[in-house]
Amino acid sequence: MGIENPSQEVIFGYLKKAKNIAVVGLSNRTDRTSYLIAEGLQKDGYRIFPVNPVLAGEKILGEQVYANLKDIPEHIDIVDIFRRSEFLPEIAKDFIATDADVFWAQLGLESAEAADILQKNHRHNIVMNRCIKVEYAYSGLRQLKDKG
Repeated sequence: MGIENPSQEVIFGYLKKAKNIAVVGLSNRTDRTSYLIAEGLQKDGYRIFPVNPVLAGEKILGEQVYANLKDIPEHIDIVDIFRRSEFLPEIAKDFIATDADVFWAQLGLESAEAADILQKNHRHNIVMNRCIKVEYAYSGLRQLKDKG
């Protein structure tokens, strides 16, 4: 597939600017990667918005769970996706119906079709096959926040 991600500097910029992160496919199971990463992002000061239609109306990590991106009443800076690659085109369609800034598919996930949908709709802030928590750690933002 070979989706070309933005430079490290651009990715770090996304993370530095972001305050609100929607986590699509967030599980309520504490041993799941989506839960652990969302919990870590929350501890690092980001506000998370869980998105999981099966758990809509419940709470995960103290936050209201939404059925889809369009239901979130606040601006989302990053949409962090934990659904299989085959679902990325559908999520891309939901994403373009919002004013969210960055479409981010976690490590191991990518879709040329989803990237095409986003780009045709003038949405070019796309990161695929990268772990947001790893990128955050590499960015040095935690050290800056700790000193802050």
